[in-house]
Amino acid sequence: MILKKTLNKKFTYLFMLLLIFSFSLTFAQSDVLELHLWHQRPAPSRAILDELLEEYHAQNPHIKVSVLYKENEELRMGYMASAAFTGGGPELLYGPSDFTGSLVEMGIVRPLDDVFSKEEMADFDPNSLINYQDSLYQIGDELGNHLALVWNKRLFKEAGLDHAPQTMSELIEYGQILTKDFDNDGIMDQYGLVWNYTEPFFVIPFYTSFGGEIMDAHQRPTLDNDAAISAYQLIVDMRDSYKIIPGECDYDIADSKFNSGKAGMLINGSWAWKKYMESPDVDFGLSILPINDATGLYPKPMTSGKGYFINPAAKGRVLEETKKLLRFLVSYDAQLRYSKELATISTRYSVRNNPEILADPIIATSIHQVEHGIAMPITPEMRAIWDALRPAYQNVLGGSMTPEEGAAYQQKLAVEKIAELYEGDAYGDETPISVYFVYFGGILLAFWAMYKLFTGFILPLLKNSHLQGTKDARFAVWLVAPAAIIMFGVVVYPFFYNLLISLSNMGLTTIKTWKIIGFSQYGKVFTDPNFYTYFIKTILWTGINVAFHVSIGVFLAILLNRPLPGKGIIRVLLVLPWAVPSYITALTWRGMFNSDYGAINVILKTLFSIEPTAWLTDPFNAFAAAIITNIWLGIPFMMIIALGGLQSIPKELYEAASIDGASAWQQFKKITLPLLRPVMIPAITLGIVWTFNNINIVWLVSNGGQPGDQTHILVSFVYQAAFNLYRYGYAAAFSFVIFMMLVLFSVYFMKKQKITEGA
Repeated sequence: MILKKTLNKKFTYLFMLLLIFSFSLTFAQSDVLELHLWHQRPAPSRAILDELLEEYHAQNPHIKVSVLYKENEELRMGYMASAAFTGGGPELLYGPSDFTGSLVEMGIVRPLDDVFSKEEMADFDPNSLINYQDSLYQIGDELGNHLALVWNKRLFKEAGLDHAPQTMSELIEYGQILTKDFDNDGIMDQYGLVWNYTEPFFVIPFYTSFGGEIMDAHQRPTLDNDAAISAYQLIVDMRDSYKIIPGECDYDIADSKFNSGKAGMLINGSWAWKKYMESPDVDFGLSILPINDATGLYPKPMTSGKGYFINPAAKGRVLEETKKLLRFLVSYDAQLRYSKELATISTRYSVRNNPEILADPIIATSIHQVEHGIAMPITPEMRAIWDALRPAYQNVLGGSMTPEEGAAYQQKLAVEKIAELYEGDAYGDETPISVYFVYFGGILLAFWAMYKLFTGFILPLLKNSHLQGTKDARFAVWLVAPAAIIMFGVVVYPFFYNLLISLSNMGLTTIKTWKIIGFSQYGKVFTDPNFYTYFIKTILWTGINVAFHVSIGVFLAILLNRPLPGKGIIRVLLVLPWAVPSYITALTWRGMFNSDYGAINVILKTLFSIEPTAWLTDPFNAFAAAIITNIWLGIPFMMIIALGGLQSIPKELYEAASIDGASAWQQFKKITLPLLRPVMIPAITLGIVWTFNNINIVWLVSNGGQPGDQTHILVSFVYQAAFNLYRYGYAAAFSFVIFMMLVLFSVYFMKKQKITEGA
């Protein structure tokens, strides 16, 4: 007892010393201000940014800049979540200009009209100063962010071609010349043209070359037209009739093929050119996209600037230092370094007029292409339009729609999604009386929960007679408190906050002014036909996956429970799918399912003479591919649980059964299954919940629901609704419906199996 009290005192003193030491460190470093910058610069640009920030710290030792890289969509969603919901996020954000409209509508970027004087602003290209609602919100350091035609001069020379195609007809002609099957095995070893043609952004140049426009002057979509029909038909013909592009080609496949010298031409953006210039397999050539000789129009790729936003949470000294950092990052010296090393278009006229920059043919061609471009709309409507273009166009590529049907469908979807984008504004200022009942009912429920927590847990703990003395009881409470606080922060608070949001009209334009509207969002969930479509798919997804997880897992566990040569190595190999991060697993399997070069089709053709299957462009096959991937990923968990259960079964039972003449099947049925049941039922319940909510595999294998949003399950559809269209109230209600379904199922399933009896 004396020893225990002595240890408690020593622990308390040690804790106080550590606390004092941490505070002293904080005060010692209080003169160093830390700023945060989030960006999406690719690797070559990232290296220059790091060098610039090192120079800035050397000039300003009192400033430390913490940098975080994120992919484009991850950057947008991460910043919105942190700045809008918590008032946090970085002081400085770097991204494309098309972020602007959404960020301004959400109120999470501040005007920049006071950063530069009028004289300094005169050196910037007006296209790099992004204004929205009569205020400046982004200052760019790079123009373009555009597509152009990259070509490998070495392959052109080998094919007897001495210049880039000037017309669309030449593009097809050159593509046919450059597409080659060297070993005559029916699989093309070199393609004439590659690009990420499954994504709408990469289709826009063809659409505009037929005279198409995205929106009219009133920001209304204009997508159902002959231009869309002609553009879609041309791309389908390039794939199926002219065969100059791969049957499946996402960004990574196109990038890899061109960079390794296995494609003659590539349509890609200025962000990637540095890599091709340095590739030993590419003799880099750059040209503007060839004119459409059917219409006499040049393709107009979307162009946008890249630049900096400032978080409105930055105040006082933090704001002034953030402005100072921004001025440094868009300065003449900084932009000159980017232009010289990466051949980017500077936003400063003084940099463009530098003799070295003027003499650079890559920059000159890039500027020429931008002159034939079309500015990316910065209004939030563009987000809805992208989400409408994608499924319609991919349905055309998959053959489930004609180009005419696809054009009509994308217009219909765009109108619907724009309405969803602003659905939070549809609720007037008057609040239904039922809302007050919901609101006060929620408050009473919260107080009741806190009361039950205090009387049912904290008070008994403090009065627990099993603890030796009041001091020990209080000490135990202090030990539990950090974990309880963390659990409250990461589980309890988000849960009730999500419930509150589900009763609100929170959306793009109401994220700061949302109000309780009752159960309207739940009504939308249950009247949305997508809910029932994706619910059925989710049931299939969960049932098939868990059935294979359990059956194969138990089978492998039984094998491993027997004497087996090399059992240790086999066990390690079988556990590997569980040990590898699911992100890597999903992308690896996606590559294996490629119709031309994936390992799955190669094995099927080599061993079984089965012709290549279009795994990722057919809705049924894409869903099956995601299921196969998740089955492989989930088997080890069930195998480990089952193996633990098998090793706890006394061997004497099997010996007695053998003496009584029971067959192996009878032993399995009468001994193994009943005794495994208490172990496996909780594991199966967890497996069902995890699989039902498993977004990673579906999202990554199908590339976000491709083709045509037909491979979604409930949780991936909710994710898209929340982060693509900012339907936060609707998504919260949808997610709470999913939660309730899983809770009710788990309770019913566990009760039905009587697994808790005797516990």
